[in-house]
Amino acid sequence: MKRLSKTLVLVGMMGAGKTSVGRRLAGALGVQFRDADHEIEAAAGCTVSDIFELFGEEAFRDGERKVLSRLLEEAPHVLATGGGAFMDPDTRTRIKEHAVSVWLKADIELLVSRVSRKDTRPLLRNTDPRAKIEALLKIREPVYAEADVIVISDDGPQDIVVKRIIAAVEPFMNGEPT
Repeated sequence: MKRLSKTLVLVGMMGAGKTSVGRRLAGALGVQFRDADHEIEAAAGCTVSDIFELFGEEAFRDGERKVLSRLLEEAPHVLATGGGAFMDPDTRTRIKEHAVSVWLKADIELLVSRVSRKDTRPLLRNTDPRAKIEALLKIREPVYAEADVIVISDDGPQDIVVKRIIAAVEPFMNGEPT
């Protein structure tokens, strides 16, 4: 297999599998895995939920933009972003310049099933999760479609999704075999 020459940025809705698939993908490629939300929490010294509650979504998005900008300057790795990160035009431009974007596309049933398992999603608090996800999908899907590659994330084994991603990004890889 060829070596990763650019960071792979996983984008898509909450519940699409960006973090869990991203960890496996990084392992398969022999590179580091970074989760943007964890990096934001480390930089802020509090959880994403706390940032939303204490400072609002705009402050979170500002911090997210800064953290992603820093992460995109690092050596090639696999980076899982939050569901709204790719919606920011500046972040999207930076990703296009410095990385390969992969939209993990999942259907509504799978997304609702996955996000309903825990109460850690600030955008889903005090609302009907299905209705909110449907509303977000209408806005976000046309933007996610700007990703370099689109890979279906389904409820099958995650290793299959990893193999799909590797096959889809192969044209963007170069260097000596690992």
